[in-house]
Amino acid sequence: MIEVEIEDEAWTAALPSAAAVVERAAAAALGAAQGDIVVLLTDDAAVQDLNARFRGKDRPTNVLSFPAAESAAPHLGDLVLACGVCAAEADAQGKSLADHLSHLTVHGVLHLLGRDHEVEAEAEAMEAEERAILASLGVADPYRTDAADA
Repeated sequence: MIEVEIEDEAWTAALPSAAAVVERAAAAALGAAQGDIVVLLTDDAAVQDLNARFRGKDRPTNVLSFPAAESAAPHLGDLVLACGVCAAEADAQGKSLADHLSHLTVHGVLHLLGRDHEVEAEAEAMEAEERAILASLGVADPYRTDAADA
């Protein structure tokens, strides 16, 4: 089960289909994995507070992943996304908010499934998995650079 909670109405003002975009991307990332996730679409201040409390970084970020304890199964964990940060990133990168939200949701779900990107080999594997999942959704490669297009 994928539950999407919209705490900041700026999400639906910017992207009326935000909940559906998240559900579709999360389902694709989960694939055959069994488990429940909760996705909170909120504002930058809420994400900044969580980032400061749980990661020691007193600034907003695009997405936070909170894996659940094994004893919470079948709950896999929670994702929290900041509207302002996500919208600004999408704009700066020349992407639609829907595509960027899809990418960040897939990225967060993969973290909940145990993937990481702390070392280069893990990062390459995780990015490849993201690219494949996003391609299945019709979302362009988020890691493509302008130089690769030239």
